[in-house]
Amino acid sequence: QVQPVESGGGLVQAGDSLRLSCATSGRTSSSHYTIGWFRQGPGKDREFVAAIRWSSRTTSYADSVRGRFTISRDNAKTTVSLQMNSLKPEDTAVYYCAEGTGIILSSISRAASYAYWGPGTQVTVSS
Repeated sequence: QVQPVESGGGLVQAGDSLRLSCATSGRTSSSHYTIGWFRQGPGKDREFVAAIRWSSRTTSYADSVRGRFTISRDNAKTTVSLQMNSLKPEDTAVYYCAEGTGIILSSISRAASYAYWGPGTQVTVSS
């Protein structure tokens, strides 16, 4: 497997919850193996959402989602989930799962730090 694969996107109402999953490539023994979630809304640049270091379980969140979204890992399945609560219309975007290795903490929110990207899954939040 070269790329991670996302699943779980869909159409929901504002205030609803949605859980996204990322099936990773399983590079769990690599130094600072990190899985990040990014999103890109219509006419917008791609932005960081959340990330987790596989080994240390260190997590990072964008200010816009902190307190609403939770990123976690499932070691047995080598998957990473993004639980999204209290969804807002501005959360509407294509959500991408990305993988990287050797990422220092200060660079964890930078898209350029990640070498492997999934095809994305659409999340639409209606008002």
